[in-house]
Amino acid sequence: MGELVQTALEFPAVLFTFALLVVLVFWVLVVTGVVGLDDDELLSVPVAAAVSLFVAVAWFVTLAGTALFTGGLARTAALAVALAGGWLSGRLLLTAVRKALPAAKAPSRTDFVGRTCVLRTSTVTRDFGQAEVHAEDGSSAVIQVRQTGTDTFRAGGTALIFDYDAEGEFFWVMPYEGEL
Repeated sequence: MGELVQTALEFPAVLFTFALLVVLVFWVLVVTGVVGLDDDELLSVPVAAAVSLFVAVAWFVTLAGTALFTGGLARTAALAVALAGGWLSGRLLLTAVRKALPAAKAPSRTDFVGRTCVLRTSTVTRDFGQAEVHAEDGSSAVIQVRQTGTDTFRAGGTALIFDYDAEGEFFWVMPYEGEL
């Protein structure tokens, strides 16, 4: 056991020995619940795993290089191989995870259908009208709106978006008297 510790504390293994200790402490804290990985970011766990894999592979390769070689040039070469091997293993892990995860749905104008909007023009007709709508992420957009009937709309009033006309690039709205 003493030889392992001594080898782990020699160049180039020492560069990754302390990084490996940090990685191990990190994962112990994650498993015990002291540190949480953000579930909203799908790549937070895979990135942490890829960095951990990079450090583990690089540590193992430099440890083997330190144990096998005594010359400085050979150990430096082992460091280069460790960096390349660690990077490759982390990259392969991330690529595999990205392929396994479902592709994120691209935002679409139809995402506004079913949402309420605040009218920005004093009237809304079959040919004219604008409103402001808020997306799920909290951002807002000014959109072109139209109505099918003869309802009376006023600036600052609330309307419900019930359809999107892709050809005309506008939204169909109707009066809405609920709370936002």
